[in-house]
Amino acid sequence: MDTLYLVMPAYNEAENIEKVISDWYPVLECASEDSRLVVADKGSSDDTHDILLKLQKDYPKLETLDTKHKEHGPKLLSLYRYAIDRGADYVFQTDSDGQTDPSEFTAFWEMRHAADAIIGNRTIRGDGRGRKMIEGVVVTLLRLYFHVKVPDANAPFRLMRSEVLGRYLDRMPEDYYLPNIMLTTYFAYYGERLAFKKISFAPRLKGENSIDYVSITKIGMRALKEFHEFKKDL
Repeated sequence: MDTLYLVMPAYNEAENIEKVISDWYPVLECASEDSRLVVADKGSSDDTHDILLKLQKDYPKLETLDTKHKEHGPKLLSLYRYAIDRGADYVFQTDSDGQTDPSEFTAFWEMRHAADAIIGNRTIRGDGRGRKMIEGVVVTLLRLYFHVKVPDANAPFRLMRSEVLGRYLDRMPEDYYLPNIMLTTYFAYYGERLAFKKISFAPRLKGENSIDYVSITKIGMRALKEFHEFKKDL
């Protein structure tokens, strides 16, 4: 059976993390015994880490990863490298805020031999029209900069074959803040077997999003410069 590493970044998710782990942990049953659920929770100022340690007693395939960085993007890169280094055949990434639905994973897993990367397409955004508009701007910029056409570049619901994922990780610095967007871009630009599948996307279970619109604006301005640099390396 294929080995699956289900990875999640976390930051101050004490109100959500126990339910998210209990909901997603059964997904591992579809894969080999070596499969794992790995959460990176560096930087949390609430009880996220303590809760994860307690949960490991009931969920033996749950692991925690202490990364160098507390930001979402660098955590993702650390998780991806961790999974590949430990022999994962496939890496599935989602977030720890409860916005994604584990029941939709099976359809992705069943498609894994037909595509090297299967990415969610959030046609309806439970987190508001503002964030949907931002995603629209992102995919427009990718079309202008890299001439790739994708419906959703940054969805935190993606199943990737490790061999293909590993080809592109070293193209990004370890502290890069938008790795999922660039991975989607690389997959499309270099003609990897890429598929998009519609998923639901609910509002956060509890708590507040750690990135507000001011932060998003700053990230967007920085992204324009970074896209220019990445384009020169293609």
